[in-house]
Amino acid sequence: MNKFLSFFNPFFAYIDTGKIFRKPFGWLYGILAIVNALLPFIILYWMIDSGLFSYAEGGQVIGLVLLWLVVLAAGWFSVLLWWNRMSKVTKLTSDNDDFVVTPAYAHLLQTFGEWLGGYIAIFGALSALVTWLFFGSETGIANALFRTLGLDGVLSAGPAGIILAPVYGFLLLIIFRFVAELSRALACIANNTKKR
Repeated sequence: MNKFLSFFNPFFAYIDTGKIFRKPFGWLYGILAIVNALLPFIILYWMIDSGLFSYAEGGQVIGLVLLWLVVLAAGWFSVLLWWNRMSKVTKLTSDNDDFVVTPAYAHLLQTFGEWLGGYIAIFGALSALVTWLFFGSETGIANALFRTLGLDGVLSAGPAGIILAPVYGFLLLIIFRFVAELSRALACIANNTKKR
């Protein structure tokens, strides 16, 4: 009868160590890295399929290519960020900690803020610069790209975008980091209190 009752004990022990929560977060980070690796190529396909290059004239074609290279650079930054953080999220807590989900969730929140803030700062500033240099006052192409990415209300082409995008990115980074650190601090206090 005792063997019957203890059949699921290894599974329960696995849950208690927190590995069941940390590993899926690591998998999620890996999936997000892959999605960010594919995103520049999806955008390139959209740029070609929508006929965006046919609307461009002369130097604007170079501007569109540079815009795509900016998307590629932001995508590469994103891949490296998520991939780097993937190994760190699985080592956040020890097997003896009672509170394991909160630090993992806080790390996800922090990494999401780093990704969003970095993406808006890098992509926003560089794409605003490229559109200002190559499209001048004709920012419709850049705004179409911003709209496709869901950033049309956040980013703008021209000098304002060059200045504001890094500021927006930095503010997002601070806000997400602050909330993540609050969550992590609560879990740290709770785990340390239990040990005493």
